[in-house]
Amino acid sequence: MSQQFTLSGTTASGSVSNWLTDASRTVAPQSALTMSNGSLTVTLPARSIMTFVTTVNGTPPPSPTPTPTVTPPPGGGTGPRVAYTMNSWGSGFTASIDITNTGTSAINGWTLAFHLPSGQSITSGWGATYSPSSGQVSARNVDYNAAIAPGATINIGFQANTSGNTAEPTAFTLNGVACTVV
Repeated sequence: MSQQFTLSGTTASGSVSNWLTDASRTVAPQSALTMSNGSLTVTLPARSIMTFVTTVNGTPPPSPTPTPTVTPPPGGGTGPRVAYTMNSWGSGFTASIDITNTGTSAINGWTLAFHLPSGQSITSGWGATYSPSSGQVSARNVDYNAAIAPGATINIGFQANTSGNTAEPTAFTLNGVACTVV
């Protein structure tokens, strides 16, 4: 999908650094792009997020803000559905996560991203490879559950330590597509 971005109030031209996050890459640097007269046209891969950073008038932005682009699942439908169930005790908990493909095409290879609340740290998990163990976590499929058929649900989960904070993640994305949380 081709998308044009235009910076208002400038006719700046020059190099634009960019990074790609998708099912197989996390903030992977890409070849520099060129902005002309304040505009940049980019081909965005399906189910990905791209971050662009440039300098305008010789001054870098004070705090670069990623520009996420989310494309709908192939074959139509809505974003995936996630159900998160937590069972806690004293200084730990387990979390069970059901991921349902609500689209009309199979999902082949996936990464579920979510923010683990402060004070929580994953100690072990099942059904996915978790990295890092706290903060913004990516759960990547393992060989046996890489494909999720339309309408199918898979279950993953983890055990974690907590310093008392038993809040649950509030938002999830699957391959960059926002999930419905139930």
